[in-house]
Amino acid sequence: MDYRISDDDGGTSGVGGVGGVGGITGPRREDVLPASAAAAVKVVIVGGFGVGKTTMVGSVSEIRPLTTEETMTQAGVGVDDLAGVERKTETTVAMDFGRISLNERLVLYLFGTPGQERFWFLWNGLFEGALGAVVLLDTRRLEVSFDVVGRLEERGVPFVVAVNAFPGAPAYPLQELRAALDLPDAVPLIDCDARDRGSSRDTLITLVSYLQALTMTPETS
Repeated sequence: MDYRISDDDGGTSGVGGVGGVGGITGPRREDVLPASAAAAVKVVIVGGFGVGKTTMVGSVSEIRPLTTEETMTQAGVGVDDLAGVERKTETTVAMDFGRISLNERLVLYLFGTPGQERFWFLWNGLFEGALGAVVLLDTRRLEVSFDVVGRLEERGVPFVVAVNAFPGAPAYPLQELRAALDLPDAVPLIDCDARDRGSSRDTLITLVSYLQALTMTPETS
């Protein structure tokens, strides 16, 4: 296996393969955490199968994202619901990981969960230490989001819901979607395009703003 790492001049060197230097010397320059960072927050990107979690992490991450996508096999036939995503050929089997600096002091670590229900047992570890979550919604398959929202509510994890834009997907007023998901008025529900870095970043800012608002809300007895 041939791993690649950064040289001091920004190039790459082989490790463990041809021309290997015998050990990893450090992360790539662009992967180093900014010295100004004062706080790091773990957030989770969740949703049903094929709603765009890997796409969002990849579009917004300032480092090369870690993905665990594998080619779909016969093992999923009759188990995974492919309605609406029949052309999908790969799926996340463990997690996606990325990082984004929202400003000079605040860094978000992003963890994308696997969407297929048979991999949901992995959620327990991914949610440890997470302060909040983004639920991605596909209007072609609203039903796959019901259990996702329910699991977050059971765990007491604050979340926002982002309606991901898919070509040809039906458009519904946000209030109708809020009613369908039985979302409280206080939970942010927004439109987004997981393919677009700016839109994905705005979604994460919405989550952080919501988390800040929750910390400022006085507790009621």
